[in-house]
Amino acid sequence: MKVRKGRDGAVRIRFEPEEAALVRTLMEQMLDLLGDPPGADDELAAVGISDRATTPEDPVLARLFPDAYRDDGEAAGEFRRYTEMGLRDGKREAAGIVLSGLADAFGAPGGKDGAGSRAEKASRAEVELTTEHAQAWLRALNDVRLALGTRLDISEEWYEEAEGLDPSDPRMPMYAAYDWLTMLQESLVRAVW
Repeated sequence: MKVRKGRDGAVRIRFEPEEAALVRTLMEQMLDLLGDPPGADDELAAVGISDRATTPEDPVLARLFPDAYRDDGEAAGEFRRYTEMGLRDGKREAAGIVLSGLADAFGAPGGKDGAGSRAEKASRAEVELTTEHAQAWLRALNDVRLALGTRLDISEEWYEEAEGLDPSDPRMPMYAAYDWLTMLQESLVRAVW
């Protein structure tokens, strides 16, 4: 992976096929976690209000959508009712921008097994981003890192913990993905600013 900013102001990310496949998979998982938007027949949802907004039981969703008022459940619920739908829509939109950028560069995943297009398997490709799309990528990458960090219970000492893991530990690929996403996000921040 290589990130650079062109003279035209566009940010370009050159991905290896495996890297693009990882980002695509993580963004698809994020969309699954966020769930589908409400149906068009939901009148309150049409104006951005949820009548079913409660603090999520899933720790990842609770991290992505924390209570605004920790000491006041009623105020937190009311705040969530008016804001969570918009926040979810924004996270869905950012993940969609990432997936669209990858599809433009590599082609849509193909085949019945979801293994990806021939172009994706054969060579690296470059994703070109406007500043606006780069910022959406940063938001989406942050969401995925928060999700992985929550699942792994990441702390300040996570590098030491990861170094001490047996290579066959099932958490090792998630630690590696978290570390790589951190580098991607940092590189993208430097390119944008």
